Formats: sequence, C-alpha cells, structure tokens
Amino acid sequence: MDPTSLVTALAAAQMSGAQMALAARMLRMNADAAESIVKVIEAAQQNIASLANVAAGVGRNLNITV
Repeated sequence: MDPTSLVTALAAAQMSGAQMALAARMLRMNADAAESIVKVIEAAQQNIASLANVAAGVGRNLNITV
C-alpha cells in the first residue's frame, strides 16, 4: 500500500467519525424537540380541561376600547 492511499484512508476514516458524531448530535436534538412538543401538547390539554366548565359564549365578545 502506497503512502498516498494510506493517508487518504486515514482522512476518510477521520471524516467518517466526524459525520457519525454530527449525526448522533442531530438525533439527540430531534429527540429533545419531540419531547418539548409532547410537553406543550400535554400543557394545552390540561388548559383545555380546566376551561371545560366555562359557560358558552364566555370570552367571545371582549371590549378593549380605552
């Protein structure tokens, strides 16, 4: 094996390791984003549940004139 091939193989291996690290980080970020979305949906469901007993029409006509 000539030195050029060896250097090329080592460079490719190093680049591959960097790509794998980047892919792992992106997967972690994706999982964190999904977890945040689930938390927002759960909070929205709790807020909707607390408004279930409000009378019909409440909050429909709001006068904000000064």
